[in-house]
Amino acid sequence: MSSDRAHSAPPATHDEIPEEDAMLLSDDAANSLPVEPPPRIAARFRRPSTTRRKSSAASSRRNSFSSQHSHQSNRSLRNSCQSHHVAQHLRRTSILETRKARLADRAVHAEQVRLRAAALAKAPSRSSNSEERALAAQQARERHLAQVAAACAEEVRKAKKVAEAMKEKKAAEERRYRLEMEEKHAEAERRRQEYKRNTRRPRTGSSPTTDSPKKPVRQPLSQDAAARRIQAAWRARRRRRIVEAWSELGLSIDKVHDSSFEDITVLLKDDKVEETTGQIMSLLNLLSGEEDASRRQAVRTFLAAYLILGHPAHIFTRDGDQEQDLITKAKDLIISFESALSKLTASNYYTPSPTWLETVSMTYGPYVSAFNDWKALDSSALIETMIASFVNLDAIWQTIKDGDTVDEVANEYRNGIRDNQAILLSKIKKLAGPERALVLIRKAIRESRRARPKKKPSGENARPRVAIDTPAAASAMAEENAARQTQTATSQLAAPESPRSDASQQATSLAKLFTNVPDNRELVHELSIDSEFRIDPSPTADLRDALYRELCSGMLEAFETGDSATWTVAMAELIRAKLLHLLKPGNSLYSLIEETVDPELINNQCRQGAFSYDKFFEFMASILPKLCAPFRDAEVKALADELQTEGDLPEMIEKVFKLLHIIDLLSLDYSNFLLSTAAPTLIQEAPGYEQRMFAHDLESGRLTLKRTRRWWRSAAVNMHTEADRRDPWNNEASPINRPTPQKIYARGLVDLAIATPPLRESELPETLRLDYDRLSRMRAEALRIVTIGGILLTAKNLLKRDVRSQWRPEANRLWETLKDGFLNDPTNPSKVLSLIESAHPMPPSTRAQLQATITRLLTQAESGRVSDPVTKVLFQRLKTNVFNRVSASSSGERVRAASTATEGLATTGLPEFVGQVGDMVDLLGKISVVDRSAHGKWYEEIAEEMERLSTDGEELSRTPSAGSSTTE
Repeated sequence: MSSDRAHSAPPATHDEIPEEDAMLLSDDAANSLPVEPPPRIAARFRRPSTTRRKSSAASSRRNSFSSQHSHQSNRSLRNSCQSHHVAQHLRRTSILETRKARLADRAVHAEQVRLRAAALAKAPSRSSNSEERALAAQQARERHLAQVAAACAEEVRKAKKVAEAMKEKKAAEERRYRLEMEEKHAEAERRRQEYKRNTRRPRTGSSPTTDSPKKPVRQPLSQDAAARRIQAAWRARRRRRIVEAWSELGLSIDKVHDSSFEDITVLLKDDKVEETTGQIMSLLNLLSGEEDASRRQAVRTFLAAYLILGHPAHIFTRDGDQEQDLITKAKDLIISFESALSKLTASNYYTPSPTWLETVSMTYGPYVSAFNDWKALDSSALIETMIASFVNLDAIWQTIKDGDTVDEVANEYRNGIRDNQAILLSKIKKLAGPERALVLIRKAIRESRRARPKKKPSGENARPRVAIDTPAAASAMAEENAARQTQTATSQLAAPESPRSDASQQATSLAKLFTNVPDNRELVHELSIDSEFRIDPSPTADLRDALYRELCSGMLEAFETGDSATWTVAMAELIRAKLLHLLKPGNSLYSLIEETVDPELINNQCRQGAFSYDKFFEFMASILPKLCAPFRDAEVKALADELQTEGDLPEMIEKVFKLLHIIDLLSLDYSNFLLSTAAPTLIQEAPGYEQRMFAHDLESGRLTLKRTRRWWRSAAVNMHTEADRRDPWNNEASPINRPTPQKIYARGLVDLAIATPPLRESELPETLRLDYDRLSRMRAEALRIVTIGGILLTAKNLLKRDVRSQWRPEANRLWETLKDGFLNDPTNPSKVLSLIESAHPMPPSTRAQLQATITRLLTQAESGRVSDPVTKVLFQRLKTNVFNRVSASSSGERVRAASTATEGLATTGLPEFVGQVGDMVDLLGKISVVDRSAHGKWYEEIAEEMERLSTDGEELSRTPSAGSSTTE
């Protein structure tokens, strides 16, 4: 019953969920529960728990049956008088059971720990591995910490650097702000003072007075204040006009860049532009305390910044570090200058602030310093170039003055050379100063004239002596010999040589091997090109000496075998013939030699054993000084002293050899003397003689004009191709686009001379076959010039030097080093590098790079191929320079071309070879004059033929065909 009532009792209204113990209470206990107040009233007396209990695990003492029972029993004790015995017993039992379970768990855990410790103690190797791992971990940790520390140090350093930069920036901004604030305070103070000086209207009430308003009375200004106010207004107006004048010019970097270099140069040279620039620079305190000359120079230096930024390619000849630094500083100057101008407005009375004045001044100073440094280097190279031009003109005048030039032509050359030298002298004085300019020019001219090749002995010094008693007789003898040679030469040149038989031609060819004298045509051709031409013994000297050696060897063998008479008579007859050839019959010395050196007399003396070689040599020693020219005195005297000494048989035979050799030299001197005497007549008759001989060869079929036509056609095609490239619209009215025959000839001649060797026989026209050796030599010299120029240009670029600077000592030494060949000596690349490095030290990397370039260029030059881009460009520029000078038609054009040739070579990269190029141009000019005077008729025929063929081809191309006209 009680249990049923308990189950049927209504649920408790307490906030907590009733536990199971509460449900098991008796009905009495349930009926004895107090009545719960309403929720709104109970909420006032209920204390909220600070912590809310959460359900714990099943082993928790609070969830146990005893805990629940104890809790319920406690509640029941408050409501009813119930014993505490059962609850305490149950609680104690629960606590004991819980502690036992916990102790059992601890015992199990302790046993597990003991087992693991025993296992670890039984395994010592694992402990060592653990120590190693711990040590490795420690090292890794330390390494990681070191890396972290380094990274942190780097970050700290960067942070410090940024902080310092920000600090400096903030300090600069602070200074700038301070200056601006000071300016604002000064302006405010000025305005306040001005406001205080002005009379202010007194304060009045808001309501108008009945009295009439009075005008404020201004206090009169003092004279000083009025003067200051007027001056301030005038200065502001003046500054405004300066700024407006500069704005009207419209000068800016964009305008300079968009305009052509010539137009901007003309604009900047205007006096108005210079005056306005000077005023605006004075406004910005850039010309304070400058004199007139210095002021003008400063203005030009400032305006040069616009040219440098707008047209750097026209200003600089190279792109080095100095040029880049100058461009950077010019850019900074112009930017700061334009920024300062933009701040000049009416609000500040066109007055620049101290900050902007300082900024412009700080950029202007470094720019002027950099500009002066660059100008000094540039002016030194320019001075060297102009001095070289001056010396080149002097060398041309010396050549013309010493040569056989017509007086009118010589006067025209002299006037043109003097005019150009005066212009160069004035420019050199401006750059180097009057005194230094004269010193440099005198020194250069002295060295140039000293380096000129010495003239060959001429006049009385080269004239052979003859046994003449009186000077009158000697003069008559010379005139007679000259007349005889002139008559002989004229008679030989009057008509072409007659055909000869094959035997005669073979005998003539064999005789040429043992003679120094060339044939008539070659002789007159050489004299036409060089009036000082003399016969050179070197081509056949070795052959003749070898022949004399064979004769002396045979003579020695004959003496040893006892057959000396025949050889003695033969040698005496040979020496007698050679000596008598030097004299005219009837001369006293001629008669003496003829009587003394008589072959029959010597033959009889040899048979009788009365011939004495000592007396023979003594006679030769007495007469040779009377036959030789004065410049041979030293050689002849040495031989005479040797002939008078005694010796054995081999020494005697050696004396015979030397006697034959010196007599050949005396014969050569005599032939050269006769040639110099007859040279004026031969030169005068040379063009007609060459023309007749060439016509005779053409008629006989020994020569044709096949190669000449091909050579002319190639030159004409090249000239017309260049003309079409200059004028793609084919403007035939322009004279420059219609090459003249003279231009075509000059182009063909330069193409033959300025090219890579060797010169093949098929390339040479028949008209220039006598100049084969000259053209071949010029090809070799051109290749040597380009090779050395390429090496020096590469060295200058690697060392950041100006390409216009003249390394003449290095070039001269390289010229002599490479004279006999490029790679004939394997040590040539090392020699070339050492020559350059001795004057211009360089780092190892630059040295290695230059060594590779030298080896490559010398290898290409040795093979006759020019494949390097640098040498290709130099070869083309050298050819253009030579062509411009050779193709000049008048003497004035030649002088102008010569005066600008040095500058052209300097900008080309070959400033060291002005002399060599000038010699090549002079030689090509002489070849051109002689060749066209002798073969001009055939050149005109070929030119007319080519013109006619081209005209017929054009007409044929313009005329429509028959089929096309029918179709139309």
